Amino acid sequence: MYEALINLAYVVSAILFIFGLKYMSHPRTAVKGNLISAGAMLLAIVLTLAALKMIATYVIIGLVVGGIIGAVLAIRVQMTDVPQLVALFNGFGGAATVFVAGAELLRPNTSTAPDVMLAAALSGLIGAVTFWGSLVAYGKLQELQIFKKPIDIPSGAVVNIVMVAILLLLTIFMAGSGWSLIPYILIVVIASILGVTLVVPIGGADMPVVIALLNSYSGLAAAATGFVIDNNVLIISGSLVGASGLILTQIMCKAMNRSLVNVIFGGMQSAAAASGPAAHEVYANVRSTSADDVAMILDAAQRVVVVPGYGLAVAQAQHAVRDMSTILEEKGIDVEYAIHPVAGRMPGHMNVLLAEADIPYEKLREMDAINPTMGQVDVAIVLGANDVVNPVANTDPNSPIAGMPIVDVDKARTVIVIKRSLSPGFAGIPNPLFAADNSLMFFSDGKEAILDIIAALKENG
Repeated sequence: MYEALINLAYVVSAILFIFGLKYMSHPRTAVKGNLISAGAMLLAIVLTLAALKMIATYVIIGLVVGGIIGAVLAIRVQMTDVPQLVALFNGFGGAATVFVAGAELLRPNTSTAPDVMLAAALSGLIGAVTFWGSLVAYGKLQELQIFKKPIDIPSGAVVNIVMVAILLLLTIFMAGSGWSLIPYILIVVIASILGVTLVVPIGGADMPVVIALLNSYSGLAAAATGFVIDNNVLIISGSLVGASGLILTQIMCKAMNRSLVNVIFGGMQSAAAASGPAAHEVYANVRSTSADDVAMILDAAQRVVVVPGYGLAVAQAQHAVRDMSTILEEKGIDVEYAIHPVAGRMPGHMNVLLAEADIPYEKLREMDAINPTMGQVDVAIVLGANDVVNPVANTDPNSPIAGMPIVDVDKARTVIVIKRSLSPGFAGIPNPLFAADNSLMFFSDGKEAILDIIAALKENG
């Protein structure tokens, strides 16, 4: 009876996870979804302790310490650093599965049945790849010197395939023989190397896809660990995370018009970036503008679209953008926001950033929804975006971003590009939009530029 009640409570916890994911699918209910999911995880932990009929002092200490660390991070981490934090969360999840599965294998009474050994091997394999891959992703997002550019590994694809083959053989051997410790250690060591070699060649522009994929890996590793320790709620929750991560990865790949295989084994290589025209040729006719000129252009507009990018996050300009939008809307000007699926450094980065500034969700328009009407836009303000508005994606089949869907700001009547300089985006290629006949460059910090435009708008009345 007691065990039946525990299993029933596990089902309740799993249902809460499902509702949490559902609520997290929309910015308006995302906070509620997070709270429900956190409550479901706490319930699962309490139920596990109850099922074991023990009070685990170390588990309680871990909950308290982890809760404090999480609260401090939530308060102190800047919005620009959230992608790095997500990468670390994915990595820590993978590392946890490696240690949990390994600890279970060291227990004297652990089953050596093929299904348990298979699950343990997969936990170590996927968990190690997730941990080390996430650390490399963190380094790329943090722009650490060693990871600033993709690192080409000689015959990298062949090396990775060989390691995958060895890992599969070790997994089969471990499942069939019941001999666990040495094969498990070998799997973790080789998978750790694979995690690094898979991610280091991938360019920064592909990081949104990589983050989503590593998130999926962490869920799959957790699900495998659930089979090792015979915990149903871990199997269910891990499967949910794995499935949702795969779906998000597919959405990101579609947004970039690229296959997952191309992202993992191709990447946006710096060599490809060098194949196009030189920057000085592309930017020969760039025209700059000022806050006063931009204010006059906006005063004459009826419809304005803001296209945010990572530069907006770096400048923390979201609140200033909201204030500018309020002034324009008081003048009867319609203001919208065009959101590219991979703008920023993680899926949904721009949505979260603008929601933080209390910009109405209805004003956030997805790329596919707004592109058909971009020709009717009077002014498009590109704030810190680069690759996601680069028309080369549509015009140069040899470009590293060829075929990637972009926000068609080049079709707007006037384009105002706010950037500190003409530096390239993550793809490392020039953007001819900056020198287009309908474009003006406003060279400044994003927040300062918007504040100057606000001041000029107020002076114009």
